[in-house]
Amino acid sequence: MTTMTTELNRRAMAMLRAVGAGRAELTCSCEPDLRVDGLPCCDQATAHQLARAGLIRPVRAVAVGQWTRAELTAEGLQALGDTLAAA
Repeated sequence: MTTMTTELNRRAMAMLRAVGAGRAELTCSCEPDLRVDGLPCCDQATAHQLARAGLIRPVRAVAVGQWTRAELTAEGLQALGDTLAAA
């Protein structure tokens, strides 16, 4: 696991809030794609960065290319601070 070396922008924070609110899914992949409310996320590069940084992860292991609910890691929760309630 790595940590993001730059401050999270508003889009990344919104993505984390969506994951924290249970509205997001990830594909099982080395570069997981993200969708929110069933729609593909417009910034997959940021989704990949959040996953690589260990801020989000799939809830369970599924076959490659399959979708599963996304969840925040402890680091993701910490990155959000008190903003999860604003989701």
